[in-house]
Amino acid sequence: MKQPCPVCTGPLDPSGLSRREFLNRFGMGVGGMALSHLLGGTAAAEEDIHATGLPHFAPKAKRVIYLFQSGGPSQLDLFDYKPLLNKLNGEELPDSVRQGQRLTGMSAHQASLPMAGSIFKFAQHGQSGAWMSDLLPHTARIADELCIVKSLYTEAINHDPAITFLQTGSQLSGRPCFGSWMNYGLGSDNENLPAFVVMLTKNKGGQPLYARLWGSGFLPSEFQGVQFRPGKDAVLYLSNPDGVDRESRRMLLNRLEELHRHQMDVSQDASLNARILQYEMAFRMQASVPEVTDLSDEPDSVFEMYGPDSRDPGTYAANCLMARRLAERGVKFIQLYHRDWDHHGGLPGGIRSECGQTDQASAALVADLKQRGMLDDTLVIWGGEFGRTNYSQGQLTATDYGRDHHPRCFTVWMAGGGVNAGTSYGATDDFGYNVAENGVHVHDFHATLLHLMGIDHERLTYKFQGRRYRLTDVHGKLVPGLMA
Repeated sequence: MKQPCPVCTGPLDPSGLSRREFLNRFGMGVGGMALSHLLGGTAAAEEDIHATGLPHFAPKAKRVIYLFQSGGPSQLDLFDYKPLLNKLNGEELPDSVRQGQRLTGMSAHQASLPMAGSIFKFAQHGQSGAWMSDLLPHTARIADELCIVKSLYTEAINHDPAITFLQTGSQLSGRPCFGSWMNYGLGSDNENLPAFVVMLTKNKGGQPLYARLWGSGFLPSEFQGVQFRPGKDAVLYLSNPDGVDRESRRMLLNRLEELHRHQMDVSQDASLNARILQYEMAFRMQASVPEVTDLSDEPDSVFEMYGPDSRDPGTYAANCLMARRLAERGVKFIQLYHRDWDHHGGLPGGIRSECGQTDQASAALVADLKQRGMLDDTLVIWGGEFGRTNYSQGQLTATDYGRDHHPRCFTVWMAGGGVNAGTSYGATDDFGYNVAENGVHVHDFHATLLHLMGIDHERLTYKFQGRRYRLTDVHGKLVPGLMA
C-alpha cells in the first residue's frame, strides 16, 4: 500500500507526474530550482510583475533628484544645533544617554567617550527659522524651500549595509534600488533617455560605491540605473566603433532582434526581451546623450549660479547642473553620489572641504528648478546613510575632533515635489544622541517618498522566488508631517 509523503502530501510513486512536477515536489522544490537553472529561463523562477494601475493616485512629484552624500555627514555640525554639547564639551557621555547602544569597532575600545560640541557657529534662517551652521551659507538662503528631517534613523552602523539599506530597503545586497523600483513602477517620460540616471563626483576618495547600489536586483535589467561619466563618452560603449555608421548599426540590431525573438519562442526566456529593449535604448541614446551632456548652450549666469566647478565636467556642481538638464528632458530618477563625508578624525577640515564642494550647487539646483517652474513637481533629496556621534572619536582638542558612525539619528532635507516646505520635522534629545520626537525609520522615509510619486508602497510589489517583495519590505508607514 502506498504511503503518503510528509513533504509533498502526495504519493511517493511519481508515476503520472511530469518531470518538473516531480522535481518541484521532491526536496521542497530544490529539484525544481535546479531544473530551472539548467533550463536557463527566468519564466520558471516564479517572477511575476505586479505594477499595474500606476500611479495609484495623483502624484505630487513627477521626478526625483537624489543628492546622496556618501559617508555620513555630521548632522551636529550642519543642522542639529545642540548648545548643551558645547557647554559639556570634553565631559564623558553619560550612560543614561547612551543606554547601552552598540558602538562601531573604531570607538568601542576607547577609554573615554568625550562629548564634542561643534566648533561652527549656528544661526536661524528664513521665516521658518531653520537652524544651520555657517558651513552652509547657500543652503541657508533656500531654508524656506526645505523640509528638514532631523529624526531619521536606521538599523545599520557600518557603511556598506547602511548605504545598501537607504538605496534598496535591505541591508543585504541583491534587492532592487529605489530608482529601479521607480523605473519599474512608473516608466519613462522620454523614450530617448534612460528613466534612471546615475552620476558620481569624479576624483573622490572615501568609501567605495558599487554598481549594485543602482542595480535592478531581481527586477528585469532594463530597470537598472545608467551611469553617466564626464568626458566625450558619457556612457561606456555607447559610440559605434570606427567603420560602423548609424545605418549599419540599425541593420545589425534588426537582425539581432529577430534572433532574440526566435529564441524567446523556443525558451520563453523573458530576459531576452529586456536585452532587446536595452539595445534599442542604446541606439536612441547615441543621438540624445551627446545633446544633453553638451553644456555649451548654458548661459554664463547659470554657471555663476552653480559655482565655478560647474564648468568642470564630473564635479558635483557640474553633475547638479546636468541633473537639471536631465529633469527638463523627462528623466524620472536622477541620483548623484558624492563621497568623502566619513570624518572619523580631522572633521573640521574635512567637512569644510565637502561643504565647499556641495553647498552652492545643491542650493543652486533647488533655486534653478524653482525659477523654471519645475520645483513643484520635482522632489529633491539631500542626505547620507547615517549620522555622526555626539562624542569624539580619537583625541578631542579645541580645534579638532572626529565623529564615529551613528545610526540612531541623522538629518536629511527635501525640497519641492509636495513636501512640507519651511519646516523642521522631528527632534533629537539635548545631547543629539537619540530621537526624542517623531522618529522616521528608513522604511517610513521610503513609503513617504513613494507616496509623493503617486505610489502606494504596499501595492508596488514584485514576485520573486515565491514571495512578493517591495521597497519597504514588510513594514513602513507614511509620515504625513513631511507632506504638504
